[in-house]
Amino acid sequence: MTVTKEKIVSRITDDTNFTPLEARKHVESVIDIIKTTLATENHVLISGFGKFTVRRKKSRQGRNPQTGQPMILKARQVVTFKISGVMRKKVSPQA
Repeated sequence: MTVTKEKIVSRITDDTNFTPLEARKHVESVIDIIKTTLATENHVLISGFGKFTVRRKKSRQGRNPQTGQPMILKARQVVTFKISGVMRKKVSPQA
């Protein structure tokens, strides 16, 4: 099951005294903070959950999967996520 933004808002509304409008505003605010922080290439660390980082990837040799022709893939930035130890134990308790 996928948890959507609306499901998060609904859960916050159920668990608190926030109205759906207030809950949506808070969820959007947190997401905006994460986006603007990553856009400035800073890390986002949420204790007990994990760390989001922006990583630069250099241009590299690749190939077109349809034709097999070699091509150069442009340099780019990607967001990576490293799960915290606490969260890892919740996701995979036997590990």
